Amino acid sequence: AVLLMKFAAEASRYFEHAEVIELHHNQKLDAPSGTALLTAQNMWQARLDQKKSTFGADNAKDSELLPGARGAKAKGNLHIHSIRLPGLVAHQEVLFGSKGQLLTLRHDSFDRTCFMPGVALAAHEIVKSPPGELVVGLEHFL
Repeated sequence: AVLLMKFAAEASRYFEHAEVIELHHNQKLDAPSGTALLTAQNMWQARLDQKKSTFGADNAKDSELLPGARGAKAKGNLHIHSIRLPGLVAHQEVLFGSKGQLLTLRHDSFDRTCFMPGVALAAHEIVKSPPGELVVGLEHFL
């Protein structure tokens, strides 16, 4: 998932159009997920760093027949879609589109055991941080 976020930020420098889709189990309380929000934030920051415009600047004006059908809008006009269904664990997809092509980045967690190496790494590394320092994100330890 950390690599997906890194790759998505990099691709944001080259694509004018992108959307984030995150899928989780139906007992997850927040929507969108923190990972999706951080992904979107990193993507928007990558565009700002390159002095690029918002995502989808040339899109037709949204005219949703049902409110929320196009997902929530994050900074930079980036749409985030949240799916909650039984049977899912944690999944995220970032779609980048331009004329004649689509780039899809996707990460799937099928079992929570895949989170354990990251938890162990964070527990091992966080003790090296100065007392009281807030560290958010596993990417700081990789």
